[in-house]
Amino acid sequence: MFGCKESKPDNGEINPEITLTATPLSFNISAAGDTSDITITSNTTWSISGNNVWCRTNISKSKDNVSVKLFVSANDVEEIRSNTLTLSATGANDIIITVSQAAKVIIPEEQEPFKPDYITPDPTGMQTGLTAVEFSKLLGVGWNLGNSLEAITVNNGVYSGNESSWGNPITSKQLIDSVKAAGFNAIRIPVSWSHMLDDQTTYKIKWAWKKRVEEVVKYATDNDMYAIINIHWDGGWMNHTDNAHKEAINAKIDSLWRQIAIYFRDFDDHLIFAGTNEVGMENTYGNPTTEYAAVQNSFNQTFVNTVRATGGRNTYRFLAVQSYFTNIDYAINYMVMPSDATADRLMAEVHYYDPWEFCIKTDVPYVTVWSEATWGKEDWVDTQFGNMKSTFIDFGIPVLIGEYGVTYRSSLSGIALENHLASRNYYLHYVTGKAMADGLVPLYWDNGGNGEALFNRSNGSMGNKDALNAIISAKITKK
Repeated sequence: MFGCKESKPDNGEINPEITLTATPLSFNISAAGDTSDITITSNTTWSISGNNVWCRTNISKSKDNVSVKLFVSANDVEEIRSNTLTLSATGANDIIITVSQAAKVIIPEEQEPFKPDYITPDPTGMQTGLTAVEFSKLLGVGWNLGNSLEAITVNNGVYSGNESSWGNPITSKQLIDSVKAAGFNAIRIPVSWSHMLDDQTTYKIKWAWKKRVEEVVKYATDNDMYAIINIHWDGGWMNHTDNAHKEAINAKIDSLWRQIAIYFRDFDDHLIFAGTNEVGMENTYGNPTTEYAAVQNSFNQTFVNTVRATGGRNTYRFLAVQSYFTNIDYAINYMVMPSDATADRLMAEVHYYDPWEFCIKTDVPYVTVWSEATWGKEDWVDTQFGNMKSTFIDFGIPVLIGEYGVTYRSSLSGIALENHLASRNYYLHYVTGKAMADGLVPLYWDNGGNGEALFNRSNGSMGNKDALNAIISAKITKK
């Protein structure tokens, strides 16, 4: 604690005793590092040696009584380390101060809990007493969380992006609560996965991304809503429906859906899996060739086989499969429903944007009022939905209209805009009502953009109230 020594000058007189003390003489510092005080008492000039990069004092030399700051940096190695500081003064014994610091503790990254590939079939929470058509009626009218979890960018084969990459804010529970309160009972959640892989060879999905998708799913299921998740466009890797790409694409579908199905296996039948989205041969139009149709049908079969092979509640889960490009005519003429180990649990999905010139075409010429279209009017809606009813629903296969809607022509003004909005609202009301009357499940496409959005994605407040009312009132009246 201290050192002292008498000294005798040349004239023989004895000088006052030199004092030098330090308190404390030892320090045990945590791995995180710390700042401590060393109290030095002396009546002479003294110095401290032994400072280094991680253990140092704010003063190396001073005189008399001083409080010295000891700084110890965080330990960045997994070993205990120590240092000694030497307090010295002429005429006094050296004082040793020891500093010991704990080793850095490596906290392993949170690991995904192990789940076996297969577990015993579990009907708990699955409405096995209902047929698929009966179950589909529980969905009512639905809404799409578009341009959010499926936001993905592909640049030279490299996938990137996140939930807000396409301009929408991070999805909140407040938003989904508002969707429920408005009268929707089902929510389709398009999802991309290829930009969230740990390994592009094995297609291992990041656990954090699965957890985030689960969080959004729970926003819906906690509201007693039905949620639908899929593999959406996902960069377009599925849009090669030729035999040359068939094996590789089916392998990736199998890998992704095996992981998704296992992760979400414990959800009851408020969660529906939909295999893909608008899949067909890229840059081709018109009726698919026999080859293209068969390859696209094989994707649906792989999806069903993979999900069922995980067991548990997935044994009984309702699954939706898509027609070629989700086109109604292609569904009727080319769609082959997959074989399924569990009977009466499949749904067919199509989309509806007819007439194209009114609903979705952005380059001129386009039509801003439905009645001015040369085709695709009310009688066309009646025919198309009637054909889906007679081809699928009447044979026990429910039909989802996974997307439908009308582009908001924001460039219009005055009476032209008024007429457009009135026609748009009428279209939404008619299509929704006719779908429900024929037993189809309509899910409005909402991309979150101005005019298109029924809700403000930031706070859940209502956006386009007239369009929302057109849809919900059709749900109530059922044309």
